[in-house]
Amino acid sequence: MAETLTIRGDLELLARAGHLFSSVREELVCAARDVGTWPRPGAREAARERMRNGGTQQVRKLFSASALADERSRAHLKEVVAMGAQVRIAATALPHETIVIDRRYAILAGPHLPGGREYTVTTEPNLVGGVHTLFTAAWEAATDLGAFLRGEHPHLDDGGRRVLRTLASGATDETAARELGMSLRTYRRRVAELLAALDADSRFQAGVRVGELGLSG
Repeated sequence: MAETLTIRGDLELLARAGHLFSSVREELVCAARDVGTWPRPGAREAARERMRNGGTQQVRKLFSASALADERSRAHLKEVVAMGAQVRIAATALPHETIVIDRRYAILAGPHLPGGREYTVTTEPNLVGGVHTLFTAAWEAATDLGAFLRGEHPHLDDGGRRVLRTLASGATDETAARELGMSLRTYRRRVAELLAALDADSRFQAGVRVGELGLSG
């Protein structure tokens, strides 16, 4: 039977939901601001143990850039990748931190409060599915950890930056082509080239990638 619980504090989370971390079979996805978001050592160590034993088919972890603030955190993320997880850095700070286990359970962390954090644990299918969908959207717009650390930024020439400005302005293709003094066909070709350079599947994703990589029009 679907259930949603509000849990107060890390100790209660570990006592009432800690077993979920060791129950992962197929997929664990996690979005967090930094590597210390979730209570330790209990929940975090249980999930890592599952990874070491090869009991989880897919692990995806999404972090804000603040997770790379110190060398210890960077070393931890590299260790997680070495154990088989996929790690990406989000384009912007993550307002909602969450874990989804096998698309059956979702754990959402509330804000830090003087009395401790509150967590929402749910098995309600629509809520779990919605959280997973939001995670996937943020994941698709994020940068692989290795690429982020290497600082791999695509090169945009002046023409590419002008096209980028028109995309950001929201102008129609016809208006943008006219402003740039090129044919509609040429403009759309340049947009396609820009999407390819940014490794983006859509104009919206291109905008996200621009913010993520610190580029500007």
